Amino acid sequence: MTDPIIDLQSDHYFMGEALRQALRAYEAEEVPVGAVIARAGRVIARAFNQVELLKDATAHAEMLAITQAAEAMGDWRLAECTLYVTKEPCPMCAGAIVHARVPRVVYGAGDAKAGAAGSALNLLQFPGLNHRSEITAGVREAECRGLLQQFFAEQRGKG
Repeated sequence: MTDPIIDLQSDHYFMGEALRQALRAYEAEEVPVGAVIARAGRVIARAFNQVELLKDATAHAEMLAITQAAEAMGDWRLAECTLYVTKEPCPMCAGAIVHARVPRVVYGAGDAKAGAAGSALNLLQFPGLNHRSEITAGVREAECRGLLQQFFAEQRGKG
């Protein structure tokens, strides 16, 4: 079996789509995280954080995108999909990613405090779980991190 070819140009493009979603979150005064799920070179789901808008602690970009992708595919198993997200998934999102069997996760900015794709812990490749996701970190990292830093600097300025 040969390893899949990772097209870094596609990663750059799809992370741009996730960044567009993160900007939507920013404009809605949500933590600016965006996610897209691609399959066979096409986006099948796009979402941004909507925790405040929906008054739902689980309304992270990844969770909403997983729900959309499952609907688009007609199956909760997201085989042959790649999740692109601007910030490293938290433990909740990483759990959902594993359960949805997402084979590959690409993220922009790491999260040293709560990242569950290798920074604070690695649930995406935890040996005891029944699925492991391949991880590509740091795609368009400066743009992803800059948006988060700008958002939180503005939030601190409001206090």
